[in-house]
Amino acid sequence: MAQGGFRRKKVQKLQGKGEFQAISSEGPFIEWVGKPEYFRHTLQIDGQDYRYESDSTDVGVEIGEIVVFRFVEHKDGLIVDRRSLGRWIDPASFNA
Repeated sequence: MAQGGFRRKKVQKLQGKGEFQAISSEGPFIEWVGKPEYFRHTLQIDGQDYRYESDSTDVGVEIGEIVVFRFVEHKDGLIVDRRSLGRWIDPASFNA
């Protein structure tokens, strides 16, 4: 069966986990009228730099915590998906 139309290969998102070590933020930025302002954060996780954009200066995790996230490798560097950054919960410490 023939498939019509142009299909672009979907970029596979990678998963990461590591210790959140440092953050530097800049902004707010407004690229075009109607787009809400956003902040650019450079996150250092396990010695690797990642870029992250959010609508506030707070990224929701503290330095020293173990974090999990989805990211893509881009020509500009490693970019964390929006709203995918979160704190890792140790299953051994979870009380059922």
